[in-house]
Amino acid sequence: MEYIKAASTTEIPQGTMKKVNVSGKVILLANVDGKFYALDNACPHSGGSLADGKSNGDVVTCPKHGAQFNLKTGEAVGDAKILFFKTKPSNAGCYEIKIDGTNLFIGI
Repeated sequence: MEYIKAASTTEIPQGTMKKVNVSGKVILLANVDGKFYALDNACPHSGGSLADGKSNGDVVTCPKHGAQFNLKTGEAVGDAKILFFKTKPSNAGCYEIKIDGTNLFIGI
């Protein structure tokens, strides 16, 4: 696995998220209680940008259909809703993070 610099820890204050491009992948970086996590930015349900969604603690809600994902694990924790129908999305892909000083590296 190769670790590639994605951002600086100072760019992502606690409780915020940031979308980054790393090796052709669009990845969501999140700071949850001072710890950093990385997920695929595209919602597995419909491709919505999770970075454009809202985070609440360790959960991000996709702005397209409301699917929810745990920022720490990528696990789908809330169904997507289209009109009156609910569907369980797949889990979001997760990436390992290493920190060196203030540099965030993502394992690709």
